[in-house]
Amino acid sequence: MADQESVLVVGAGPVGALNALGLARAGVPVTLVDRAPGVARSPRAAVYHWSVLDGLERLGVYEQAVRRGFLKQDYEYRVHATGERIRYGLRSLEELVAHPYNLHLGQHVLVEVVLAELARFGHAEVRWGSELVDLDQDGDHVRATLAGPGGTTTLAAGWLIGADGAGSGVRRALGMEFEGTTWPERFVATNVRYPFAERGFAQTTFLVDDVYGAVIAKLDDSPGGGLWRYTYCEDAALPEDEVLERMPGFLDAVLPDPTGFELVAFAPYRMHQRAAPRFREGRVLLAGDAAHATNPTGGLGLTGGLFDTFVLQEALAAVVQGRAGEEVLDEYARERRRVFVELVSPVASDNKRLVYHSSDPGRLAADLAALRRLEHDEQAAVDRLMFTKSLETRSLVGAW
Repeated sequence: MADQESVLVVGAGPVGALNALGLARAGVPVTLVDRAPGVARSPRAAVYHWSVLDGLERLGVYEQAVRRGFLKQDYEYRVHATGERIRYGLRSLEELVAHPYNLHLGQHVLVEVVLAELARFGHAEVRWGSELVDLDQDGDHVRATLAGPGGTTTLAAGWLIGADGAGSGVRRALGMEFEGTTWPERFVATNVRYPFAERGFAQTTFLVDDVYGAVIAKLDDSPGGGLWRYTYCEDAALPEDEVLERMPGFLDAVLPDPTGFELVAFAPYRMHQRAAPRFREGRVLLAGDAAHATNPTGGLGLTGGLFDTFVLQEALAAVVQGRAGEEVLDEYARERRRVFVELVSPVASDNKRLVYHSSDPGRLAADLAALRRLEHDEQAAVDRLMFTKSLETRSLVGAW
């Protein structure tokens, strides 16, 4: 096929890889490029809300992802200062939705699953070690300049999806601002081995405290307790190269017994509440963190990026194949930005406030009173759990 009918996807995280897979499944020639030499394995997103599992199933990777991860229903809010524990779960969604559980799976594992499926399509190609350094476009093509170990090359395609993260080279090449703010704290994501379950922690625990706040989530279901993600935050003014020296001070204050603790990996990073002014610029579309970035408390960043993906790959395939006009891409850009600005960003910010900055006694009392309802009020639990479904954009071409 002529290159006007092909798509170049920049960024091989979950959003980029799944966009590439959706396009390939629809018969669109696609090239997926990433500047890294292979799949990134540093601690990143690991929990997939129940509401995105239908989309993974439509793209043909749900069963493989479940085999590599595990499904869970329980949540816990634990108040560090008092020891109070508030538990509820996704059992309230049984009989209401197809998948009443969350999937826990390291982000890199999902990417591996997706790439294995993508490899089945002869019209799909993956290029590692290829960093986008420039792009230009006209009415028919996008031309991307890629730098790699062998020098620079230029790829031409009919369309380009920028899914290359918050530091997006695609967005910078378009000359776009990334509007919003950067938080004054640094998150530290750790992968650890520790018998959290034996110590009474739920498989997803929000530890509420204005000093020792943390999000603790189980990553795998292997014998002996498996691997867990422990994410806390600290003042970003502290030297980043001394994170490892400060880490025991946070962990020792929370873990009742250090026996059996093993630090496997850690990654410090800054947090943002930002969005590009536009998610479409001609033949270039932005998705995931390249389009919008949020602090990860509550897992809404990945959720929003996946909902971008589910609607974008389908709409773009329809445009490429002449089944829909380009106006559906404008609708994608408007609607997905609205969802982020009006829903994702404010709720993620409030989640961060509750877990990590609960210093106002009156506000904390009100928050805890609302959370306690979830333990005995079935409808309150359903209402809370259904929020992530409101982040979805329905099909723009009527396919589902």
